[in-house]
Amino acid sequence: MKKAEFLELMKEEGGFESRKDAEFALDGFVKAVQQALAKHESVELVGFGKFEVALQKGKSGKVPGSDKTYATADKMVPKFKPGKVLKDMVVKEKAKGKAAKSSKKK
Repeated sequence: MKKAEFLELMKEEGGFESRKDAEFALDGFVKAVQQALAKHESVELVGFGKFEVALQKGKSGKVPGSDKTYATADKMVPKFKPGKVLKDMVVKEKAKGKAAKSSKKK
């Protein structure tokens, strides 16, 4: 789903009067999450999930086809862990999709 489609969905589900209002809300949410993660703070939305930063260990390896090796440094990366309500909704929707596909085959 592209941003424009998502904004239309937000407008309908969130009860916004205009697409512009939905866009302001989305932009505000994204900026707030970005600022929190930049400060290495987590953002937990009960039922939806948790945005956090995690340490990704550096790696070393060999370039295929040559004798060159490389190494990457440790770094902090953003991470999202879905909540139980979100997981359950996705599983339920997936089951609906499979049921609809199997009924079409008959």
